[in-house]
Parts: sequence; structure tokens; C-alpha cells
Amino acid sequence: MMIMPHRILATALAVVLVGGAACSDQSGPTAARSTADAQSTNAGADGTTVEWPVTRCGTYSGKGCAPTSKRIDLERPTFSDPTHITNPLFPISALDSVVLLGRVDGLPFRSETTLIPGKHTVTVDGEPIEVVISQYTAYLDGRIDEIALDRYAQADDGSVWYLGEDVFDYRNGTIAVTEGTWLAGRDGPPAMIMPADPQVGNVFRAENVTGVVFEEITVKAIDQTVDGPRGQVNGAIVMQELHLDGSVSDKVFAPDYGEFDTSSDGEIEALALAVPTDAINEVVPVELRLISTSAWGILENARLKDWKAANPTHARLKRYWSTLDITQYPPRVVDTMNQALKDLTKSVADKDITTTSHAAINVAQLALDLELLYRADVEEDRFHLHTQKLRVHAAGNDAPGVAGEVAVLEWIRDRLANHLSKAQLAELDSDLRNIRSASSANGMQATADLAARAAARLRG
Repeated sequence: MMIMPHRILATALAVVLVGGAACSDQSGPTAARSTADAQSTNAGADGTTVEWPVTRCGTYSGKGCAPTSKRIDLERPTFSDPTHITNPLFPISALDSVVLLGRVDGLPFRSETTLIPGKHTVTVDGEPIEVVISQYTAYLDGRIDEIALDRYAQADDGSVWYLGEDVFDYRNGTIAVTEGTWLAGRDGPPAMIMPADPQVGNVFRAENVTGVVFEEITVKAIDQTVDGPRGQVNGAIVMQELHLDGSVSDKVFAPDYGEFDTSSDGEIEALALAVPTDAINEVVPVELRLISTSAWGILENARLKDWKAANPTHARLKRYWSTLDITQYPPRVVDTMNQALKDLTKSVADKDITTTSHAAINVAQLALDLELLYRADVEEDRFHLHTQKLRVHAAGNDAPGVAGEVAVLEWIRDRLANHLSKAQLAELDSDLRNIRSASSANGMQATADLAARAAARLRG
């Protein structure tokens, strides 16, 4: 699926086309779902029409855009089988999960992009267009920073089009900024996000709602070779993106991956792994599972201040890592794991409860990333991981941290929707309502207890 760039102060409150709400606080996904499918399905159905094409320059200054004559996105596309996305440079419907790692604002950056189950449509000029929806979750320094729900469809000529996004920027664990959300048919036209056969000099607009969102893309190079997670990838392209404020950034797209990396002013968000593209057709190595088990053991040791137990467990964890053939793993994940292990070694030696807790969770998360190469069904484990993060924040009386993790659990719920029975989903929704209620009442320990129980029920 498409890897979306880190957005700073991005997009307006809108409704998300995902199934039933789990909780009811504006910090989580429920506030965004209140009229979800209705708005997306009915947009434009009242006889209104959208401007097409939009040719004026959409930067704040109104300057800097390429001549309209260079654009290849001026003709209306037709959509006969829009969710069957076969464009190799934007294979969103073929990818189950994508992880990016990098640094933004000098802090560690992480994102997860996952397909959302269900059938979704957007109506443009009275025509319902079925779309694929992905959920993009970004973390900055380990805390939730942004959620985006992105809608895509492939036209009959093989080009891929962007039909809107809902973005929720988080500050201190709650939704703070929602500026810029747009929906095709309601706010403007669909926007081309990948040509069928990109060529050097092609210009198109990936977002084009005047005064709300704007991105003009110019193809700078094709047939490039890049270093992928598990070897070299041929046929990559380089694009330059012009933004609302007139700034530009470079993006690389690679076959079978989609957006590969984004870089600007020394900041980078780069693909770490994607499945099934990087999948390993083997069972999960026992050592990899034991790394996660050991990390959770060290977390409990830290909670109990049992450093005598933490030290041998830590030694075993390092031994498990050393016995794995890490040459088959994505270098970006391996490098990040090596640093996380160093952080864990220092924090255990210092007998620091808080830093040991966070370091152990980081190691478990990276081990889970590697497990993703062997199995795609990691969302229940991610839910458990974030309940552990919530418990650490609660123990430190960190209300913003707790609020942020409650929101993450609510969003993960949507990824799990097609993996659970109706009874399991109803039980999870009830658990999440109780967790949200406890956190809203500033009940740190109650929130942590409820989250731990919910994770245990889900996994067990």
C-alpha cells in the first residue's frame, strides 16, 4: 500500500469510512466516524458537480507551478474495476502492511500503513466509485503523531487516483489539528497519484483542492535502482513534489513497494519493510519469538525492580539475537534493533525502571516487525504492545501518554475488524469504551488494568 509522508499540521475534521465506533471521546477514531459511509457515499449525489480540471496554481503565492500544457492529469478517468490496483509503482491493494522508519524533527520516526477491511465508495458527480482505504499511523519519539485514512482507486488506463483523506494530528495524546481533510466529489476532483506509465517530465497533481491541499508532482527520473529491504530493486522513479507553501521535496517510488522514501532538509522517512513483497516463506524462528518473550520478561522485571532476574534474561535475549541470520532481514530494521539493544543494555545496567521499560518495548516492537516477514497477522500483538506502553505511561502518571495509547488501541481495532467474530468485536468495543471512560476520568491505574485485560482476552 501507499506509504504516506509525515504531515505536520495536516487535515480537517471529517468522517472516516470505517465500521462501528469503539469509543466516544474526540481523541480517538469515533468522533471521525459519526457519519462515515453516508458522507463518502453520498458526496456529489445531490446534483452538485466538481470543478474539473483545476488548472490554477494551488500554492499560497499562486506561483511555482508547471505550465498546464505539461500536465497529464487533465482528462477524466473512468473506473470499471477501481479496487483492483495493479500499477506496480502504487500496489496499494496488494500490500497488507508497510513499516517506515526514520527521523523527523530530530526525533525517531515510525509509521505503519495497513489496509482497512470493508467496501467503501466515494461519489463524484453522481458516479459511485469503489475505493481502497489504508490507515496510516505515524509515531514521533514513540508517541502517536498522526492518523490518516486515505482513499485510492485505479482508472481503466492503469493510473491510480487519490479520492480523499481524513487526517488527525495528535498533540499530547489528543486530536489537535484536522486541517486539510478533503473528499473527492464534495470538495474537489479526484487527483492522480501515479500515472500508468510515468515518464520524465510528466506533471500531475496528487492533491488539488484550492486553499485546502495541494501537491504538484514532476517526474525527474525513471528506471532507477534502489536498495530495498531485501536486495536491490530495479525500475524505481524519482519525483519532485511542490507543496502549498512553495517548498519542494523528493520522493522515490519502487515497483512492488510504492512510495519508497521521502527526504527533505535532512529528514527522512524510508521504507523498512513491506509484506507480502518482503515475506519469508518459513515459520517464525524460535529465537525471534524468544526475543519478544524475553523483552516482556525484562519489562516485568523492571516493574518489580527485580534486577537480579533482569540481567540473565537480558543476556539470553542478546544471545538469541546473535544466533539469528540477520543478513536476511531488512537493514533498516536490523540497525534500529541494534541500537534498541544497546539502549536496553544501558538501562538495565543503570537499573532505571522507566528507560528499561521503554527500551524493552522498543525491542519487542522491532522483533514483531521482523515477525511480520513470516506472518501478516500481527495486529493482535500490536494491540498487546500498546497496552504495555499504556501501562508504562500510567505508572509514570503520564496522562498525555495514556491518552495517546488509548487512541492507538481504538485505531488498531479497525485493522482487526475482519479478523474477529461479531461476538469478539462486540467484546472488544465494550472493552475500549471502558478504557476510554477510565482514561477520561484520569484513572491511570484503572485504564492500565482494563487495557491489560482487553489484550489478554483478544490474544487468548
